[in-house]
Amino acid sequence: MTDDEDDTRYQVVVNHEAQYSIWPADRALPLGWQAEGFSGTKAECLQHIETMWTDMRPLSLRRRMEEDGGDS
Repeated sequence: MTDDEDDTRYQVVVNHEAQYSIWPADRALPLGWQAEGFSGTKAECLQHIETMWTDMRPLSLRRRMEEDGGDS
């Protein structure tokens, strides 16, 4: 099945490290993930993630770098 044939409804999910993924909307979320609030087709969800997840570093690393005085 190609993405064009996929009629599954997905939701955007996020974990404690502020990392994003997609998950079928009709399935229970895996442990450690919570719904971010956006749902749609696979392509729509991936586009939403692309606009939201601009810093790929895990949240714990970003916080540590801020504490150490370096932001990059």
